[in-house]
Amino acid sequence: MIEETGARCAVIIVAAGSGQRLGHGMPKARVPLGGAPMLAHAVRGVVNAGLASQICIAVPAGDEELVELCHQLAEESGAGREVRWDVVDGGADRAASVRTALAVVMPGISSVLVHDAARPLTPAGVFDRVAAALRDGAKAVVPALAVVDTIKSVVPAELPATGAGVEKVAGTPARNRLRAVQTPQGFQLETLRRAHAHAGTLDADAAAGITDDAMLVEAIGEDVYVVQGSTHSLKITTPMDLLLAEAMLQGPLRPRWVEG
Repeated sequence: MIEETGARCAVIIVAAGSGQRLGHGMPKARVPLGGAPMLAHAVRGVVNAGLASQICIAVPAGDEELVELCHQLAEESGAGREVRWDVVDGGADRAASVRTALAVVMPGISSVLVHDAARPLTPAGVFDRVAAALRDGAKAVVPALAVVDTIKSVVPAELPATGAGVEKVAGTPARNRLRAVQTPQGFQLETLRRAHAHAGTLDADAAAGITDDAMLVEAIGEDVYVVQGSTHSLKITTPMDLLLAEAMLQGPLRPRWVEG
């Protein structure tokens, strides 16, 4: 645990997504998974990891149901006296939600883990590996898995009979150097704050291309280290993802039994 060296860690949980692609007609964090809202699984995972001095959850603005759920989860955890809990309104995009949460990080915090509520089954071991790399001096750390599919970069193209809408392969990167990045992503607090401050200088096109906090840190020239992720840390975006997560919770290899 980060706490062992005297450093203190905050965990930001980004839970402000609309969930439109899941088709449940509600914010993603409220979508049921294994009989509980997706957010409940994500928060319990953070609590079970046992490394947070502060937990800050960014929810859709005005979603009182999720705010109440956060309060219930704080009481359920029994860590109210040891862990500070904050709930903030998320922004228009992921980066804005993280910035809102960073604004309430309490004094004395030295490192921050940013986690997606859409990865509700992340095992404690992933949190531990990210935290260990921060203890070892890394300023930015991401968990990731090796890519098993061959990846192609493409450009728009046309065929005489097919017309527009076709793409053409522009290149094939070496698969052994590709990684699929997950969360929680870990950062020294000062580094993450500098990265988000730099994001405010980007034009609209550049800002739209930022898909995670690690990209912001890369943009300010800091090294981002990679540790082993987990197949349990799947991101729930589509109905098929939700079906797979349900199967994982019910099957013999569910995450609370086996570390991935």
